[in-house]
Amino acid sequence: MTAPATLRAPGRTARRTRPPLTVVICAGITLFFVVAALVPGVVATHSPWHTDLDNVLDAPSLTHLLGTDNAGRDLFSRIVWGTRESLSIGVGAIVVALAIALVLGFAAGIGPRPVAAPVDRVLEILLAFPTLLLALLLVTLLGPSAQSLVIAVGVGTAPGYARLIRAQALGVKNSGYVESARAMGHTRRTIFIQHIFPNALRPLLALFTLGIGQCVVWASGLSFLGLGVAPPAAEWGVLLNEGKSEILSAWWLEVFPGIAIVLVALGVTQLGRYLQDRAEGSAAR
Repeated sequence: MTAPATLRAPGRTARRTRPPLTVVICAGITLFFVVAALVPGVVATHSPWHTDLDNVLDAPSLTHLLGTDNAGRDLFSRIVWGTRESLSIGVGAIVVALAIALVLGFAAGIGPRPVAAPVDRVLEILLAFPTLLLALLLVTLLGPSAQSLVIAVGVGTAPGYARLIRAQALGVKNSGYVESARAMGHTRRTIFIQHIFPNALRPLLALFTLGIGQCVVWASGLSFLGLGVAPPAAEWGVLLNEGKSEILSAWWLEVFPGIAIVLVALGVTQLGRYLQDRAEGSAAR
């Protein structure tokens, strides 16, 4: 006897909710870099600062998995030890960006008109500037350092996130449950704390993970231009900057740090999109 469709539906629903293979792979990649950032000594095969002048610019081998640099330092170990600084800058920048975006987004979305209108114009002006150009201006004013990168990249990416939060806040502000709360006589403060703020924050987890990869890329680009962390730090942009003069004779100095940046950006971005889809699906149900 054939089972009723209602009994088969939960199984199909459960299968549909399993994360795709690409998400699982990206989660594994992200986990590897998180472990490298937290306990680099467990992952690295050599000291990142040990110089070996007898093995300068060695190609990738079993002894040095990703080769050595122009001081004989193991490139794999330097990439591993540079993970903490690169991810710290990316996480710090997205925290700064979202903190600024929350203030500007809510002010433009639900603030009184004398406040919302000027803030909205300021966001439009900031969005007219390319992110890298705005970050370059700020890091030039602040001076090259890890802290400057965090502030510059955070401020440079904040306007885009502020517009997203503004749109989310406007949608929640005009929703039926907020109108019902007003009709029941709830104060504006109560409505904001209990309804608008928590529901407008729904997409922030996805934005946070999406933004980490983007901020790592921007920060590495600034370091590559010599406007970030100073050598001999092993931050990935610094590694790219150090290897550019040897690109024809030692291609691995540019390729492998670049691959690390791409893998982190792809990994956290894919996870962010997956979380965003899940959050939107939950909201729809």
